[in-house]
Amino acid sequence: MPKPYPREFRDDVVRVARDRDPGVTVEQIAKDFGVHPMTLFKWLRQADVDAGTKPDVSGSESAELREARKRIKLLEQENEVLRRAAAYLSQANLPKRLYPLVSELAADGIPVAVTCRVLKIARQPYYRWLARPVGDAELVAAYRANALVDAHRDDPEFGYRFLADEARAAGQPMVERTAWKICSGMGWFSAFSKKKRRGKGGKVGPPVHDDLVRRDFTAHGPNRLWLADITEHRTGEGKLYLCAIKDVWSNRIVGYSIDSRMKSRLAVNALHNAVARRGDVAGCVLHTDRGSQFRSRKFVRALNQHHMIGSMGRVGAAGDNAAMESFFGLLQNNVLDRRTWTTRQQLRTAIVTWIERTYHRRRRQRSLSRLTPIEYETIMTPSASQAA
Repeated sequence: MPKPYPREFRDDVVRVARDRDPGVTVEQIAKDFGVHPMTLFKWLRQADVDAGTKPDVSGSESAELREARKRIKLLEQENEVLRRAAAYLSQANLPKRLYPLVSELAADGIPVAVTCRVLKIARQPYYRWLARPVGDAELVAAYRANALVDAHRDDPEFGYRFLADEARAAGQPMVERTAWKICSGMGWFSAFSKKKRRGKGGKVGPPVHDDLVRRDFTAHGPNRLWLADITEHRTGEGKLYLCAIKDVWSNRIVGYSIDSRMKSRLAVNALHNAVARRGDVAGCVLHTDRGSQFRSRKFVRALNQHHMIGSMGRVGAAGDNAAMESFFGLLQNNVLDRRTWTTRQQLRTAIVTWIERTYHRRRRQRSLSRLTPIEYETIMTPSASQAA
C-alpha cells in the first residue's frame, strides 16, 4: 500500500495549482509534481472545504473532534488521579509516599506522565525508584551533595576544595576528588571561575555521530546513503530556511521542509517527510554537517525511530558534504539569486516548483547517464513502487 504524501508537500502542490499561469491545466501541474490528476483534484476540493468555500466536514473540524475526545479522556484521567490521591492521602495509618500510588494508577491504565503532572512530581525520580530502591551508596552521596550545596549557597565564591573542607566540618567527610565530581556534575562552580563562551563566538559542539562517508558519495542502491543540509535566503519579510535530504544513488531530493525559523523541527520534519515518501529506510546512513539542528535530541531521536544511522563531517570542511553543497549551488543560481523575493510564500512556491518540476523531471545529469532522477529511478527499479 503506497504511503500518504507528506502534508507539507500536498500544500505546496495545491498552492502551485491555484497560482498556475493561464493555459496551464491541473493535469500538467499533477504531471510536473508526479501525482495523479484525480489525486490533485481531491486535494484542491479538500482545500476548498478547509477554507470554507464548499460545504463539508473540513479536515480542521475532524481534527478538532479528535482533539476534543483526547481532552475529554485526559480530563477523566486527571479526575481519577485526584480522586484516588485524596483517598490515598486521607489514610492516616499509611506513610505519605506518592510513588506507590503512581504505580497503582499506571496498572489501571492511567499514564505515568498524567499522574505526575497532576500530583506535581517529576517522572525521572519515580522511574529510578521503580527500577530499584535507594541503596546505602546513593544515600551517602545524597548527604554529601546536601552538605556541598549548603556550603556553596553560603559562600558562592568557594571552589570545590573549600567546599570539601566545609562539608567535612559539617560531618560529611570526603576527598577533594569526590567533591569535584559532585560539584561538576551538579554545575556548582565558584563565582570567580572563568565564564564559558556562548553564542556565535563559541566553538561548534561535538559530533553525535562519526564520519562514515569520508567524502565517498556513492551508493549501490536506493535508501543506502542520504545527505542533508540547510540553506537560507532573505526575502522582504525576512529569511526563509530550507532543509533538504538527497539520495546519493539517484540524486533525488527525497524530502524537504521549509520554514521561517531554523529550529530543530525543520530538520526533523524534513526527515519525516523523506521517510514517508521512501518507505523502509532501516539501515540508511544520513550524512550531515555539525549544525545544531542535526545534533539536537529531537533529530537523533527521529533517526533512532526510523532505525537509521547518523554520520557527520568535520568542522569547517565543506567538502565533507560536497554533494549536498552542489545541489544548493544549483538552487542558488536557478532560483534564489534570479530575482528579489518580496514574500516568503513567493520564494517557497518557486523552490518547490523548481525541485519537483525542473530538478527531478527535466534536468538531466551526467552522473546518471544523462537521465533525470525520476527517469533513473524508474529504469533502475522498474518493479518497485515509486513515491511520486
